[in-house]
Amino acid sequence: MTAFTDAVFIALTEEGAALARRLSTTLPGSQVHGLDGRVPDADRLFASTLDHLRLLYGEGRPLIGMFSTAIMIRAIAADIQAKGEAPPVLCIAEDGSAIVPLLGGHRGANELAREFGAVLDTVPAITTAGDARLGVALDNPPPGWSISGQAAARGVMASLLAGDSVSLVNDLPATIDTGWLTGGGIKFCDSGTSFSVHLTEKTQPAAENTLCLHPETLVLGIGCERGIDAEELSGLVMEVLAESGLAAESIACIATIDLKEDEAAILTLAHRMNLPLRLFPADQLEQETPRLATPSETVFKAVGCHGVAEAAALASAGREAALAVAKRKSRRATVAIARSDTVVDPGAAGRAPGLLSIIGIGPGKSGWRAPDATDAIARATDIVAYRLYIDLLGDLTRGKELHGYELGQERDRCAEALNLAASGRRVALVSSGDAGIYAMASLVFELVDTGDNPEWRRLAIDMVPGISALQALAARGGAPLGHDFCAISLSDLLTPWPVIEKRLQAAAQGDFVVALYNPVSKRRTEQFLKAREILLRSRPSDTPVLLGRNLGRPGEKVEIITLQELESGRVDMLTTVIVGSNTTRHINSGGKGRIYTPRGYLTKGSEP
Repeated sequence: MTAFTDAVFIALTEEGAALARRLSTTLPGSQVHGLDGRVPDADRLFASTLDHLRLLYGEGRPLIGMFSTAIMIRAIAADIQAKGEAPPVLCIAEDGSAIVPLLGGHRGANELAREFGAVLDTVPAITTAGDARLGVALDNPPPGWSISGQAAARGVMASLLAGDSVSLVNDLPATIDTGWLTGGGIKFCDSGTSFSVHLTEKTQPAAENTLCLHPETLVLGIGCERGIDAEELSGLVMEVLAESGLAAESIACIATIDLKEDEAAILTLAHRMNLPLRLFPADQLEQETPRLATPSETVFKAVGCHGVAEAAALASAGREAALAVAKRKSRRATVAIARSDTVVDPGAAGRAPGLLSIIGIGPGKSGWRAPDATDAIARATDIVAYRLYIDLLGDLTRGKELHGYELGQERDRCAEALNLAASGRRVALVSSGDAGIYAMASLVFELVDTGDNPEWRRLAIDMVPGISALQALAARGGAPLGHDFCAISLSDLLTPWPVIEKRLQAAAQGDFVVALYNPVSKRRTEQFLKAREILLRSRPSDTPVLLGRNLGRPGEKVEIITLQELESGRVDMLTTVIVGSNTTRHINSGGKGRIYTPRGYLTKGSEP
């Protein structure tokens, strides 16, 4: 299936959502967005269909609408991008009877339509002339092929459709399969035409009438010193390509030793060239020593193998590969290029750089989950979480490897997330609320800081914020956090009670609004009562208190009581408590009780 990790199915009814969920299982990383009030179970809900479609289209997301083409056209007509720039846009009838690629036919829409058609046993309505009559789109070659001279693509296709002759120049060895182009209905000639197609691994002079198609048969191997400047590395690569005459479009991937997983210059180069990065351990690179042109004892003593640039290029290109460019050096970098006799599959050898995303999903319901969190989870290969949080994610977990844990297994949970990411996986470590507030983020960084695993230190770690329990509760109850506040956990499992008590006393004396996390457990109730007594010493007994349980989940309960009424029987480990300050007020607004803490705007002016 086509690799679109950010595709979105948009459903307006439950029937459309059911079909979207079915198709999404064949498109890893995709999401199902549903109309609020009509689609109860979706990765993300929206209120305005047209606004949501415009937003997604503006982000360049591939769109699959489970509704009529008219709705999609009305939504994005004013923003339609130039041909060749638009993301794939399709519409599918709710019953699966029709599939219409609207935009981006040569950027994946036609391919998606065919793949969905195979699943639904439906013939897609593909109207792109090249696809319909010739069976290929020269400006959208199959995986493993790239193009240069794209400006000539329109002229070449127009000539072919008009029945004019187009010449084909093929510089490639017979081991490279070109049947996708030459085995169809296109009739090429040898020479003497206005337009030509050139199959080559070499860089060609720019020409308005020549479309170059490049098989991705080359691997760029990199070695470098720690902290090398990105411009030095990039300059060496461009120099080697220019001198060898090899086309950058024929490079399938960049390869290096796994010790360089976090090397900024290599990561920058991969980003600039839009190439995947493959990593190899030293012992695997050492196996390539007999094939190296310039083995080095110095390199072996430093990293455990006799070469990095040449060895990594050969290891990634395959057993039948050979060096097209032996090691070239700059002051702090080495570069080599290996050539395979077939198109290279980057995923066939080595591993990708790992990524650990530490994600807060908010209190639970999808409407309170940040879009960035939904996107990060959709892109992940693995989800590590407390089992309840996996359940809260619903269909967003489809197609993922799930690693569920019980409470009390926090260290094991974080260690597995780190190990999975270190193996090259894209891992989502999920917490409720915000992962950086009484959750897993600090433990992850503590393990990286105090552990002895160098692979963990090389990992890319992203933080994705979420709505915390105190924010959710405050929003349900008004604006109690309108002035200075603090959060204190009453659990003494990890923090000694005397330390917690000192913090409570300081918060009470400072007249902070106080959010209390982990207020009680089955074995721990006295601490909660002590906390109440400490706060009662510095504020009135009728101080407003906000209680929230199961926020954003079934069984949600929010109530406003006084500090005097606050008893351990009213709360449990799923309850968050916000105790007001001396200035916090309780009012009725819109038929509901609300509390707020004024900041002083009405008495001190409007300074923010």
